[in-house]
Order: sequence, then structure tokens, then C-alpha cells
Amino acid sequence: MKRAIKGILVFSFWLVLHTAAAQTKVGGKVVDEHGEPLPYVSIVFTGTVKGTITDEEGRFYLQSDKNYSSITLAYMGYKTKTVPVKSRDLNLLIRMEPEAQTLRTVTIATGKPKNKNNPAVDILKKIWARKKQLGLRAFDYYEYDKYEKIEFDIYKVDSSLMHSKLMRGMEFVFDYVDTSRVTGKPFLPIFINEALYRVYGKNVPPPAVREDLIAHKASGVQNNEFVNLYIKDIYLQYDIYKNFITVFGKDFISPLSKLGPTTYYYVLSDSAEIDGKKSYNIIFYPRRKRDLAFRGDMWVADSLFSVQRISMSISQSANVNWIKDFYLEQDFDILNDTVALLKRDFVMTELGIEGVENAPDLLIKKTTFFRGFTFNRPRPASFYKKEQNIYDPKIYAKSDAYWQRIRPERLNANERGIYTMLDSLKKTPKFRRMQDLATIIGSGYVYVKYFDFGPVFSTIGYNEVEGIRLRAGGRTYFDTNDPWRVEGYVAYGTKDKRFKYGISGKALLYPKKRLMLSGGYRQDVEQIGVSLTRIEDDILSRSFASSSVFATGDKTKLAFVRIWDGALSAEPVKNLELKTGYDFKFLRSAHPRFSLDYVGRDGRIHAFVRQPEVYFQIKATPKRKTAGYGVKLYPINTSYPVFLVRYARGFSRGSAEAFDYHKVQLYFDKPFRIGAVGRLDVRWETGKTFGTVPLGLLNVVPGNQSFFYVPNAFQLLNYYEFITDTYFSVRLKHNFGGRIFSKIPVLKTTKWRELVFLNSVWGKISEENKRINASGIPYRAPEKPYFEYGVGVTNIMKFLEFDAFWRGNYHNPEGQNFFIKLNFTVDF
Repeated sequence: MKRAIKGILVFSFWLVLHTAAAQTKVGGKVVDEHGEPLPYVSIVFTGTVKGTITDEEGRFYLQSDKNYSSITLAYMGYKTKTVPVKSRDLNLLIRMEPEAQTLRTVTIATGKPKNKNNPAVDILKKIWARKKQLGLRAFDYYEYDKYEKIEFDIYKVDSSLMHSKLMRGMEFVFDYVDTSRVTGKPFLPIFINEALYRVYGKNVPPPAVREDLIAHKASGVQNNEFVNLYIKDIYLQYDIYKNFITVFGKDFISPLSKLGPTTYYYVLSDSAEIDGKKSYNIIFYPRRKRDLAFRGDMWVADSLFSVQRISMSISQSANVNWIKDFYLEQDFDILNDTVALLKRDFVMTELGIEGVENAPDLLIKKTTFFRGFTFNRPRPASFYKKEQNIYDPKIYAKSDAYWQRIRPERLNANERGIYTMLDSLKKTPKFRRMQDLATIIGSGYVYVKYFDFGPVFSTIGYNEVEGIRLRAGGRTYFDTNDPWRVEGYVAYGTKDKRFKYGISGKALLYPKKRLMLSGGYRQDVEQIGVSLTRIEDDILSRSFASSSVFATGDKTKLAFVRIWDGALSAEPVKNLELKTGYDFKFLRSAHPRFSLDYVGRDGRIHAFVRQPEVYFQIKATPKRKTAGYGVKLYPINTSYPVFLVRYARGFSRGSAEAFDYHKVQLYFDKPFRIGAVGRLDVRWETGKTFGTVPLGLLNVVPGNQSFFYVPNAFQLLNYYEFITDTYFSVRLKHNFGGRIFSKIPVLKTTKWRELVFLNSVWGKISEENKRINASGIPYRAPEKPYFEYGVGVTNIMKFLEFDAFWRGNYHNPEGQNFFIKLNFTVDF
């Protein structure tokens, strides 16, 4: 009897587990009658609208938490096919039989349909006519709650990884392996981040959006704030109705764009009812393999002609780096047959090295739910400008019960287990060593308690004055949000046998307005005249002279500098910095073949400058996103504009080695995305020095005698080739992103990208400044604008760039009239 009862209990427990875990997982490959892969075949669980399409190799994976016994496949030119499946059937090979046909309710287009008389394109036209009224665009004011869950996973976890030396001593982490519902492949969760926001927006001019962080919970890695903000920046709020969808900085043409018919094939595949509304299923896929386009399908409601559901991936042949897969899935609610609102957004990216199939990759997933909508509740314009204090401890101290109550979907066992797993990992010496190594590679510093040594990449250099240059330095470091920080370095030259050094410090006096006091001193050898406008505020930045071994022509134009600097800065408005400071500069030549000599007011020739200067500047960086709230802010995005206005006043104080002058400078830098054409980087500078000053204080047009591309410089000018007191310069760089090469048969498989350059500068130099020149360097200004142009190829082996430049005028027998520059760059 006891045995029977025990058997019943065991069977009941098994039945409960089996029912709870009931699901169907199917996958495999679809081929044509000749055994060739069939891409973009529509596959659904029979009798449902839950489905997918095959990729370029005919492969697919489909998963559901429910049990299904068959799948249905549809593709124009072939018979619709229903295939029986088991609950776990992952190696299916399905052969389609050719035969053109018409479905009961819609006409299916061909595999590569024309746009004319294509019912799918006709539906798109109806969407275009209404898209300005779709979604939140239909309301003057709107509010809603937004829940976000971001997860990092180690992807493609297999037995080789489990038994590798790398994971020895950390094997317990594999108890938390899960399976992707999109691909069916195993992954190991390593980080999870949850956040709840209240969003307030208005469409009445000027449109504005305010996003308040209500609650935040994270586990996994340090500096979760940085991870959260970085992912939020690269995973933008994707609006499928816009012409372009930006993925990791690349502009993909949306399948709902009016440019879509020139980029995609559209196939009307099926019709069905979704939430009681008749809907049409449209499959879309790229016309050309290398285009920045998606493949996927969407369901469009007949009554409103708005998307109810869409899922899409980037083409595997698209010209992007490191992204092996990108998947976007969105679900919409249709309210009262009048408006469609986004209710769920799921994004998944697989990052890895192309061509390396067996190594683990990184999987980044972001799930967003939208709910609690309120419409047309007017708020004053000032409400949208008010900044929230995101460092309120209450935001980060919500209870587990609170999170269980507000989550739109429960965390699974693996997600809940991340907290326990990482607590154990942090106690593992091997994991801590791996963390330390990653920190050194990422930051350039070797961490010791409360102090960082580095940057290690500046340890060794070379120039004509110092010979081999050895440098050691470091900084105080208690936390990423240190309210104060001190750093310094010591360097020694084996040729001049002299020590150089520097020290600086910063203190954040009032964090809310970023009121900061800073100061420092540096004594070193430097290549001055390598930029027109001082953008970076770091007095201890690496000496440009330390790499002159990789330069051409005369390498002796080096100066010995001693600089004292003190400044006070504040941000009364976010991304608007006001700064005032005091500099004292000592300049003299560091090489016997180079001179900074000038005639002083006493009529004598002087070899050095002792110049005090006060300055005031305004720096605006609208749309810049940063993390942190200490003395150092960490940039999250790079697409924001930079505008700077700087005024400096020099004083002579009666000294023959100092001068009275006024200097005004303006600077602008901005990358512009031009849709399908690529990205244009624009940088212009202008300035004027009022007064008579020597060479060391004039505006030297920055040259570049190195073998490498230098963004701030003119690539073919020698150092001190042009000297000005009044100047205007513009530099243009356009990246076509491979759009030209993708249409050339020999080059379309390389994923190389095309660049074009145009740099120009105009300037003048006064007769008064010429008269005091005793340096032996002739003052020449580009009164007829100098220009140079170039073409380049980047993304060679993912990180190399070669740029060829030509002078347009001012050809120099002793200079560079043509040169090929090397650049190292990593980009998606």
C-alpha cells in the first residue's frame, strides 16, 4: 500500500513538472526540390500566428510555451506544407514542393516580387498615409510607465567551454545555463538590470520628453549605472515607422519606410485574426545582400492599417562588425479601433568575432513593457525641463516584494539565480584575477587599493630631444564617483638625462551644478602647435612629442614647457559648462636647431616666454549623455555636437618676456547622419589674436608629419608651415559605410568602407607680428586658402584604415604633397 501511495506521489510530482515545463521547440532547415536552402520561408505553429521565417541559409528555430503537434510552411511558388512535429524536434529537414497557388483570402506575391500590383506594397501605402496619426503621435500630451530589463549572457555554452582551463574552479556557474527562445542555443546569464520609469511627453511645439527613474535593481558587474546607460544609448527606442532605424550607430532602412520598396522585397503571405481583428502577414527581406536592411515579417491590422506585431533581424550579409545577430520584436495594442500603442519591445544582439563559430559570444537582451497610459493631461513647459535627482537612495532600495508586484513578467529561475551565482563568483580568486586583467585592458591602469598606476600605454616613448622616454604615473582612486582626485607622473629621457613631471588635482565642491576647482603643474618636452583650439582640459595629457619616431621630415621643433593652471568651472544647465581660469606658461626651445626667439619691447632678442593669462570659456554639448557624478564624467554617446567659445587675456606686467593681448576662439564639431548616404563629420574653428605676440603665442596651423591620421591636424602640412594670428579652418570627413563597395562584385564581400576628406584653412599674420620674429622660421599665412583632399578605405580586418591625401595647392618641394596615412579604428 505504501509503495502504491509513493508511486502515485512520484507520478503526480512528475506530471506537475511536465505540465509546468510543457513547451514545443522545433528547428531545422528548409530546402527546395533540388536541396538548395530556401530563405525567407514563413513558418508558424499550425492554427496560430506565432511564427518565424528562415534565414539566408534556410535555417529556422521556433519555440512556444504551449504544446503544438505541427508547423505550417508557406512560400510563393511552392505548396503550403504542414509538417508534424514532436515537442522537441530540432533537426528537421523540410523539402518544399513547387507549385504556384493562391490562398483563400489573399494573393501571394512571388519570391522576388515587383512593386507594381503587389498587394503587400498596397498595404504599405495605406500605412504611410496614416503613420503620422499612429501611436503616441495622435495625442498632444501623454504619460506612461516603462519597465526595462537588460540582461547580459555568455552565448553558445557547450561542453568544450564547460571543461576548458579558463573555467576551472568556476564550473558551478553552468548550473544556471538556459536556452534562447529565439535561437534555441544555450546561454549563461551573467548580469541582469531592471528599471521602472514614468515617462511624460508632449507633441505640441516644442515637443519634449521627460523620463523619471522610479526604481532600479541590478546584479552582476560593477558600475551597473554605466552598463545601464550605455545599453540604453545603443538600444534606442526603436520607432519602426521612421525611415531609418539606428542599430549600434548604423542607419538601417526601416521596412515601413517610404524608401522600403527600393530596398526590400515584400510578400503578402497570409491573413488571420489577432485579438479579434483581421490582419495580414507581410514578409520582407533585402533586395541586396550587403544593404543595411532587415529580414522578417509583420502583421498589419485591416481596420486601422497599423502594425500589430513585427519581428525582424539584420541580414547576415549586412556591412556591420562584431554583430552576428540582431533581433527586434514589437507587439502593439489597438485601442477602440483608433490608435495602436506599443506594449512590448524585445531586442537581442549577439556580439562576437566574425568567422569564429566555436568561441562563446556575448548576448545582450533588452525587454521593455509599456503600460499605465494617460493622455492629454497638459503640463507646463517648465515641467519637462526639470531634472530628476537620479542618485536618490530610495530608487535603489526597493524591496523584493515591490519588484514582484510591479514586474510585467516574472523572472525565471535562471534570472533569479544570477544574484546567488555572482556572489559566489566574486569570492573566486580566478574570477577576481580575470576582472583585474579586464580593468587594465579597458582603463589602462593597474589598480592597487585606493591608487591606480598608469596609464600603462604611456610608459615608453621616443623623440629627438629625450631619446627613449620612460614614464611612470598614477592617480588616487577610491570609486568611480570620487568627489576629488589627484594624479601625477614622472618621466625621464635617456638622451637629455632630465626628469620631467606633472601633478594635478580636482575637487567637486557642489555636485548638483558641478562646481569644480582644479589646478596643476607640468614641466615637460612638448610638440606645441598641434591644435588650434584647446578642447581637452587635462594638463597631464600624454606628450605628443613622445611618438615622433613615427614621423617624417624635421622632427626638432620641440619646446620645453612649464605650465601652471588653476580653474573654476560649473554647469548651471546640464551640458553647458562655464569655466574661468589662470595660466602661467614658460616656453623655450628644447632642440638647438629650433628657435622661438623674438625681439622684446626692450629691443633685445629673447629666447623664452614667461606669459600669465586669464581665460573664460563656454562649452556646450547638447544631447551628450554621461554616467557618474564625481569629478570625472564618463561619456556614453559620441554623436552629440560640441560648441566652444573661449576668450583669453594675456598680461605683460611690464616684463619684456610677456605680452598684452586678447585672443578669441570659436570651435564646432558634430557628426551628421545622412540616412542611406552615411555619416558626415564636420569640424570648423575660427579665431583671432589681438596684439603683438611671438611665435610661441601665435596660432600655428597644426601639421601632421607622422605616419598616422591625426583628426585635429592638416594631414600634409609640416609643423610651423603656416603661422597666423587670424584663421578659419574647416575639416570634413564622410564615411559612406560600404554603400559603394557593396555594389562592386570584387569588393562587395570585403565589408570595407569608403571615406572622403576635404580640409581647408585660411589665415592672416600682421606686419607687427612679423617684425618681432627672430626665430628663423618664416611667417607665412594661407591668405589664399590652403586645401587638401583625400580618399580612404577603413574596416580592413575590422580595425585598419588607409587614407591617401593630396595637396590641392601650396605644393612644397620639401614637404608632403601626397602621403598615405595609417589609422587604427574600431567601429560597428
